[in-house]
Amino acid sequence: MKPEATALPQEQLKSLRVQVEAQLQDFLSTQSEYFTAIAPELKPAAASLTAFVINGGKRFRPLFAAVGAMGAGSQLSDAEIRAFASLELLQACALVHDDLMDASDTRRGEPAIHKLFESMHLAEKYQGKATQFGLSASVLIGDLALIWSDQMLNSSGIKSESLLAALGVHDEMRVELIAGQYLDVFEQARGTQSVAQALNIARYKSAKYTIERPLHLGAAIAIPDAAKRAQIVSIYSEFGLPLGEAFQLRDDLLGVFGDPKVTGKPAGDDLREGKRTVLMAMTHDRISGAAEAEFMAEFGNHDISESAIARLQEIISETGAAMHVEDLIEELTSTALEALNRDEIVPQARELLTEMAIIATKRNM
Repeated sequence: MKPEATALPQEQLKSLRVQVEAQLQDFLSTQSEYFTAIAPELKPAAASLTAFVINGGKRFRPLFAAVGAMGAGSQLSDAEIRAFASLELLQACALVHDDLMDASDTRRGEPAIHKLFESMHLAEKYQGKATQFGLSASVLIGDLALIWSDQMLNSSGIKSESLLAALGVHDEMRVELIAGQYLDVFEQARGTQSVAQALNIARYKSAKYTIERPLHLGAAIAIPDAAKRAQIVSIYSEFGLPLGEAFQLRDDLLGVFGDPKVTGKPAGDDLREGKRTVLMAMTHDRISGAAEAEFMAEFGNHDISESAIARLQEIISETGAAMHVEDLIEELTSTALEALNRDEIVPQARELLTEMAIIATKRNM
Protein backbone atom coordinates (compact mmCIF):
# COMPACT_ATOMS: atom_id res chain seq x y z
CA MET A 1 0.00 0.00 0.00
CA LYS A 2 1.53 3.29 -1.11
CA PRO A 3 1.97 5.85 1.72
CA GLU A 4 -0.20 8.97 1.62
CA ALA A 5 1.44 11.62 -0.59
CA THR A 6 0.11 14.40 1.66
CA ALA A 7 1.96 13.08 4.73
CA LEU A 8 5.41 14.35 5.67
CA PRO A 9 8.32 12.30 4.24
CA GLN A 10 9.24 11.03 7.72
CA GLU A 11 5.67 9.81 8.25
CA GLN A 12 5.57 8.16 4.83
CA LEU A 13 8.82 6.31 5.52
CA LYS A 14 7.53 5.25 8.93
CA SER A 15 4.43 3.83 7.26
CA LEU A 16 6.56 1.89 4.77
CA ARG A 17 8.79 0.59 7.56
CA VAL A 18 5.74 -0.69 9.48
CA GLN A 19 4.59 -2.55 6.37
CA VAL A 20 8.03 -4.08 5.88
CA GLU A 21 8.11 -5.16 9.55
CA ALA A 22 4.70 -6.83 9.22
CA GLN A 23 5.81 -8.82 6.18
CA LEU A 24 9.01 -9.93 7.92
CA GLN A 25 7.12 -10.99 11.03
CA ASP A 26 4.65 -13.03 8.99
CA PHE A 27 7.31 -14.72 6.84
CA LEU A 28 9.68 -15.52 9.72
CA SER A 29 6.87 -16.95 11.82
CA THR A 30 5.76 -19.28 9.05
CA GLN A 31 9.25 -20.39 8.05
CA SER A 32 10.41 -20.89 11.64
CA GLU A 33 7.46 -23.17 12.28
CA TYR A 34 8.34 -25.25 9.21
CA PHE A 35 12.06 -25.30 10.04
CA THR A 36 11.69 -26.34 13.68
CA ALA A 37 9.20 -29.08 12.76
CA ILE A 38 12.20 -30.93 11.29
CA ALA A 39 13.68 -31.27 14.78
CA PRO A 40 13.18 -29.40 18.08
CA GLU A 41 16.97 -28.87 18.30
CA LEU A 42 16.62 -26.33 15.50
CA LYS A 43 14.60 -23.92 17.64
CA PRO A 44 17.63 -21.90 18.84
CA ALA A 45 18.76 -21.38 15.24
CA ALA A 46 15.34 -20.17 14.06
CA ALA A 47 14.80 -18.05 17.17
CA SER A 48 18.22 -16.38 16.98
CA LEU A 49 17.80 -15.49 13.30
CA THR A 50 14.28 -14.18 13.88
CA ALA A 51 15.46 -12.03 16.79
CA PHE A 52 18.46 -10.80 14.78
CA VAL A 53 16.20 -9.61 11.95
CA ILE A 54 13.26 -8.28 13.93
CA ASN A 55 15.05 -6.60 16.84
CA GLY A 56 17.33 -4.28 14.89
CA GLY A 57 18.09 -2.52 11.64
CA LYS A 58 16.81 0.62 9.96
CA ARG A 59 15.37 -1.28 6.94
CA PHE A 60 17.33 0.93 4.52
CA ARG A 61 17.42 -1.65 1.73
CA PRO A 62 13.69 -2.50 1.63
CA LEU A 63 12.86 1.20 1.90
CA PHE A 64 15.15 2.19 -0.96
CA ALA A 65 13.65 -0.62 -3.07
CA ALA A 66 10.11 0.47 -2.24
CA VAL A 67 10.78 4.13 -3.00
CA GLY A 68 12.65 3.08 -6.14
CA ALA A 69 9.48 1.33 -7.30
CA MET A 70 7.39 4.38 -6.42
CA GLY A 71 9.76 6.57 -8.43
CA ALA A 72 9.13 4.30 -11.40
CA GLY A 73 5.35 4.67 -11.02
CA SER A 74 4.35 1.74 -8.76
CA GLN A 75 1.46 2.08 -6.30
CA LEU A 76 3.17 -0.53 -4.03
CA SER A 77 1.11 -3.68 -3.54
CA ASP A 78 1.48 -5.94 -0.49
CA ALA A 79 3.27 -8.44 -2.73
CA GLU A 80 5.84 -5.81 -3.71
CA ILE A 81 6.41 -4.82 -0.08
CA ARG A 82 6.99 -8.49 0.72
CA ALA A 83 9.49 -8.78 -2.14
CA PHE A 84 11.38 -5.70 -0.91
CA ALA A 85 11.34 -6.96 2.70
CA SER A 86 13.35 -9.99 1.54
CA LEU A 87 16.39 -7.70 1.29
CA GLU A 88 16.46 -7.53 5.07
CA LEU A 89 17.22 -11.26 5.16
CA LEU A 90 20.04 -10.78 2.66
CA GLN A 91 21.36 -8.08 4.99
CA ALA A 92 21.10 -10.50 7.92
CA CYS A 93 23.20 -13.05 6.02
CA ALA A 94 25.86 -10.43 5.29
CA LEU A 95 26.00 -9.19 8.89
CA VAL A 96 26.12 -12.64 10.51
CA HIS A 97 28.98 -13.67 8.24
CA ASP A 98 30.67 -10.27 8.56
CA ASP A 99 30.75 -10.55 12.36
CA LEU A 100 32.27 -14.01 12.00
CA MET A 101 34.97 -12.83 9.57
CA ASP A 102 35.77 -9.76 11.69
CA ALA A 103 35.71 -11.74 14.96
CA SER A 104 33.27 -9.15 16.32
CA ASP A 105 31.80 -10.02 19.70
CA THR A 106 28.69 -7.84 19.46
CA ARG A 107 26.09 -6.59 17.01
CA ARG A 108 23.49 -3.96 17.90
CA GLY A 109 24.48 -4.20 21.54
CA GLU A 110 23.86 -7.96 21.69
CA PRO A 111 26.22 -10.95 21.31
CA ALA A 112 27.07 -11.71 17.68
CA ILE A 113 25.54 -14.97 16.46
CA HIS A 114 28.80 -16.93 16.71
CA LYS A 115 29.30 -15.70 20.29
CA LEU A 116 25.69 -16.53 21.17
CA PHE A 117 26.12 -20.16 20.12
CA GLU A 118 29.55 -20.37 21.70
CA SER A 119 27.91 -19.38 24.99
CA MET A 120 25.17 -21.96 24.42
CA HIS A 121 27.81 -24.67 23.96
CA LEU A 122 29.54 -23.68 27.20
CA ALA A 123 26.29 -23.43 29.18
CA GLU A 124 25.07 -26.84 28.03
CA LYS A 125 28.53 -28.43 28.44
CA TYR A 126 28.54 -29.89 24.94
CA GLN A 127 31.51 -31.87 23.63
CA GLY A 128 34.21 -30.36 21.43
CA LYS A 129 35.32 -26.75 21.13
CA ALA A 130 32.78 -24.07 21.97
CA THR A 131 34.41 -21.59 19.56
CA GLN A 132 34.16 -24.03 16.66
CA PHE A 133 30.51 -24.75 17.46
CA GLY A 134 29.77 -21.03 17.47
CA LEU A 135 31.56 -20.47 14.17
CA SER A 136 29.80 -23.42 12.52
CA ALA A 137 26.37 -22.33 13.76
CA SER A 138 26.86 -18.78 12.49
CA VAL A 139 27.87 -19.97 9.01
CA LEU A 140 24.74 -22.11 8.79
CA ILE A 141 22.42 -19.44 10.21
CA GLY A 142 23.83 -16.89 7.77
CA ASP A 143 23.22 -19.37 4.96
CA LEU A 144 19.67 -19.91 6.20
CA ALA A 145 19.08 -16.15 6.06
CA LEU A 146 20.28 -16.13 2.45
CA ILE A 147 17.98 -19.03 1.52
CA TRP A 148 15.02 -17.41 3.25
CA SER A 149 15.76 -14.17 1.43
CA ASP A 150 15.44 -15.97 -1.90
CA GLN A 151 12.35 -17.81 -0.73
CA MET A 152 10.64 -14.63 0.45
CA LEU A 153 11.29 -12.90 -2.88
CA ASN A 154 10.25 -15.92 -4.96
CA SER A 155 7.03 -16.49 -3.00
CA SER A 156 6.13 -12.81 -2.62
CA GLY A 157 3.31 -12.97 -5.13
CA ILE A 158 4.58 -10.31 -7.54
CA LYS A 159 3.82 -10.87 -11.23
CA SER A 160 5.97 -13.45 -12.99
CA GLU A 161 7.46 -10.89 -15.41
CA SER A 162 8.36 -8.64 -12.48
CA LEU A 163 9.95 -11.54 -10.62
CA LEU A 164 11.99 -12.52 -13.66
CA ALA A 165 13.27 -8.96 -14.04
CA ALA A 166 14.00 -8.72 -10.32
CA LEU A 167 16.01 -11.94 -10.26
CA GLY A 168 18.58 -10.55 -12.67
CA VAL A 169 19.21 -7.54 -10.42
CA HIS A 170 19.10 -9.73 -7.31
CA ASP A 171 21.79 -12.05 -8.67
CA GLU A 172 24.08 -9.16 -9.63
CA MET A 173 23.63 -7.60 -6.20
CA ARG A 174 24.62 -10.78 -4.37
CA VAL A 175 27.66 -11.39 -6.57
CA GLU A 176 28.83 -7.81 -5.97
CA LEU A 177 28.33 -8.19 -2.23
CA ILE A 178 30.45 -11.36 -2.10
CA ALA A 179 33.12 -9.71 -4.25
CA GLY A 180 33.29 -6.77 -1.86
CA GLN A 181 33.40 -9.03 1.20
CA TYR A 182 36.23 -11.10 -0.27
CA LEU A 183 38.24 -8.03 -1.24
CA ASP A 184 37.79 -6.75 2.32
CA VAL A 185 39.12 -10.01 3.80
CA PHE A 186 41.95 -10.06 1.24
CA GLU A 187 43.08 -6.52 2.04
CA GLN A 188 42.96 -7.27 5.76
CA ALA A 189 45.25 -10.25 5.15
CA ARG A 190 47.67 -8.21 3.02
CA GLY A 191 47.68 -5.38 5.54
CA THR A 192 47.66 -2.75 2.80
CA GLN A 193 46.55 0.87 3.24
CA SER A 194 45.24 2.14 -0.11
CA VAL A 195 42.58 4.85 -0.35
CA ALA A 196 41.64 3.75 -3.88
CA GLN A 197 41.26 0.10 -2.89
CA ALA A 198 39.37 0.99 0.28
CA LEU A 199 36.93 3.08 -1.78
CA ASN A 200 36.45 0.20 -4.22
CA ILE A 201 35.76 -2.21 -1.38
CA ALA A 202 33.30 0.27 0.15
CA ARG A 203 31.50 0.50 -3.18
CA TYR A 204 31.02 -3.25 -3.56
CA LYS A 205 30.78 -4.34 0.06
CA SER A 206 28.20 -1.74 1.03
CA ALA A 207 27.35 1.10 -1.37
CA LYS A 208 25.88 -0.90 -4.23
CA TYR A 209 23.83 -3.41 -2.25
CA THR A 210 22.63 -0.85 0.28
CA ILE A 211 21.26 1.79 -2.09
CA GLU A 212 21.92 1.45 -5.83
CA ARG A 213 20.85 -2.18 -6.31
CA PRO A 214 17.74 -1.96 -4.09
CA LEU A 215 16.65 1.04 -6.19
CA HIS A 216 17.27 -1.03 -9.34
CA LEU A 217 15.29 -3.91 -7.84
CA GLY A 218 12.34 -1.61 -7.17
CA ALA A 219 12.50 -0.26 -10.71
CA ALA A 220 12.72 -3.80 -12.15
CA ILE A 221 9.59 -4.87 -10.32
CA ALA A 222 7.72 -1.68 -11.29
CA ILE A 223 8.88 -1.76 -14.94
CA PRO A 224 9.80 -5.34 -15.99
CA ASP A 225 10.77 -4.25 -19.52
CA ALA A 226 14.51 -3.48 -19.42
CA ALA A 227 14.43 -1.00 -22.30
CA LYS A 228 11.62 1.03 -20.73
CA ARG A 229 13.28 1.27 -17.33
CA ALA A 230 16.82 1.99 -18.62
CA GLN A 231 16.61 5.75 -18.11
CA ILE A 232 15.35 5.64 -14.53
CA VAL A 233 17.89 2.91 -13.65
CA SER A 234 20.63 5.22 -14.92
CA ILE A 235 19.35 8.04 -12.72
CA TYR A 236 19.20 5.68 -9.74
CA SER A 237 22.87 4.80 -10.31
CA GLU A 238 23.81 8.48 -10.44
CA PHE A 239 22.04 8.90 -7.11
CA GLY A 240 22.70 5.56 -5.45
CA LEU A 241 26.43 5.07 -5.99
CA PRO A 242 27.70 8.33 -4.47
CA LEU A 243 25.11 8.15 -1.69
CA GLY A 244 26.05 4.54 -0.95
CA GLU A 245 29.69 5.52 -0.70
CA ALA A 246 28.80 8.41 1.61
CA PHE A 247 26.79 5.94 3.72
CA GLN A 248 29.82 3.64 4.06
CA LEU A 249 32.14 6.54 4.86
CA ARG A 250 29.76 7.49 7.68
CA ASP A 251 30.10 3.91 8.91
CA ASP A 252 33.89 4.33 8.82
CA LEU A 253 33.64 7.34 11.11
CA LEU A 254 31.16 5.59 13.40
CA GLY A 255 33.49 2.59 13.62
CA VAL A 256 36.15 4.82 15.17
CA PHE A 257 34.32 7.70 16.86
CA GLY A 258 30.80 6.31 17.29
CA ASP A 259 28.92 6.18 20.57
CA PRO A 260 28.38 2.51 21.56
CA LYS A 261 24.80 3.40 22.57
CA VAL A 262 24.17 4.41 18.95
CA THR A 263 26.29 1.87 17.07
CA GLY A 264 25.72 -1.19 19.27
CA LYS A 265 29.47 -1.85 19.03
CA PRO A 266 32.27 -1.14 21.53
CA ALA A 267 33.97 2.26 21.21
CA GLY A 268 36.66 2.30 18.54
CA ASP A 269 35.72 -1.15 17.27
CA ASP A 270 37.36 -0.65 13.85
CA LEU A 271 40.62 0.21 15.62
CA ARG A 272 40.40 -2.97 17.65
CA GLU A 273 39.73 -5.05 14.53
CA GLY A 274 42.35 -3.30 12.42
CA LYS A 275 39.81 -2.49 9.68
CA ARG A 276 41.36 -1.19 6.43
CA THR A 277 38.74 1.49 5.79
CA VAL A 278 38.99 4.69 3.77
CA LEU A 279 39.44 6.61 7.01
CA MET A 280 42.34 4.38 8.03
CA ALA A 281 43.95 4.63 4.60
CA MET A 282 43.73 8.43 4.68
CA THR A 283 45.22 8.44 8.17
CA HIS A 284 48.07 6.19 7.03
CA ASP A 285 48.84 8.58 4.17
CA ARG A 286 49.14 11.48 6.62
CA ILE A 287 51.21 10.11 9.49
CA SER A 288 54.89 9.21 9.79
CA GLY A 289 57.63 8.85 12.32
CA ALA A 290 56.79 8.49 16.01
CA ALA A 291 53.05 9.03 15.47
CA GLU A 292 52.91 6.25 12.88
CA ALA A 293 54.85 3.87 15.13
CA GLU A 294 52.56 4.66 18.05
CA PHE A 295 49.47 4.17 15.90
CA MET A 296 50.51 0.88 14.33
CA ALA A 297 51.60 -0.55 17.69
CA GLU A 298 47.95 -0.54 18.85
CA PHE A 299 46.00 -0.72 15.57
CA GLY A 300 44.43 -4.18 15.31
CA ASN A 301 45.10 -5.05 18.96
CA HIS A 302 41.99 -6.90 20.21
CA ASP A 303 43.01 -6.17 23.81
CA ILE A 304 43.51 -2.44 23.24
CA SER A 305 42.77 -0.28 26.29
CA GLU A 306 40.28 2.59 26.37
CA SER A 307 43.11 5.05 26.83
CA ALA A 308 44.92 3.67 23.77
CA ILE A 309 41.70 3.94 21.74
CA ALA A 310 41.38 7.57 22.81
CA ARG A 311 44.98 8.20 21.74
CA LEU A 312 44.45 6.64 18.30
CA GLN A 313 41.29 8.71 17.86
CA GLU A 314 43.34 11.78 18.71
CA ILE A 315 46.02 10.89 16.15
CA ILE A 316 43.39 10.39 13.44
CA SER A 317 41.82 13.77 14.22
CA GLU A 318 45.21 15.49 14.25
CA THR A 319 46.01 14.23 10.74
CA GLY A 320 42.84 15.83 9.38
CA ALA A 321 41.69 12.48 7.95
CA ALA A 322 38.38 12.51 9.83
CA MET A 323 37.56 16.03 8.61
CA HIS A 324 38.51 15.02 5.07
CA VAL A 325 36.10 12.07 5.24
CA GLU A 326 33.36 14.41 6.51
CA ASP A 327 34.00 16.71 3.54
CA LEU A 328 33.88 13.74 1.18
CA ILE A 329 30.56 12.60 2.66
CA GLU A 330 29.11 16.06 2.08
CA GLU A 331 30.45 16.17 -1.50
CA LEU A 332 29.13 12.71 -2.39
CA THR A 333 25.74 13.44 -0.84
CA SER A 334 25.47 16.68 -2.80
CA THR A 335 26.32 14.83 -6.01
CA ALA A 336 23.67 12.24 -5.27
CA LEU A 337 20.95 14.79 -4.54
CA GLU A 338 21.69 16.67 -7.76
CA ALA A 339 20.88 13.48 -9.69
CA LEU A 340 17.31 13.54 -8.32
CA ASN A 341 16.41 16.77 -10.11
CA ARG A 342 14.89 14.83 -13.00
CA ASP A 343 11.34 14.71 -14.28
CA GLU A 344 11.53 10.94 -14.84
CA ILE A 345 11.18 10.30 -11.09
CA VAL A 346 7.76 10.69 -9.50
CA PRO A 347 7.85 13.85 -7.27
CA GLN A 348 6.71 12.00 -4.14
CA ALA A 349 9.60 9.55 -4.54
CA ARG A 350 12.08 12.42 -5.02
CA GLU A 351 11.02 13.84 -1.67
CA LEU A 352 11.37 10.48 0.05
CA LEU A 353 14.78 9.79 -1.50
CA THR A 354 15.99 13.20 -0.36
CA GLU A 355 14.85 12.46 3.18
CA MET A 356 16.49 9.02 3.09
CA ALA A 357 19.76 10.53 1.88
CA ILE A 358 19.79 12.76 4.96
CA ILE A 359 19.00 9.84 7.27
CA ALA A 360 21.66 7.60 5.70
CA THR A 361 24.49 10.13 5.93
CA LYS A 362 23.71 12.16 9.04
CA ARG A 363 23.57 9.33 11.57
CA ASN A 364 24.59 10.38 15.07
CA MET A 365 28.13 9.74 16.27
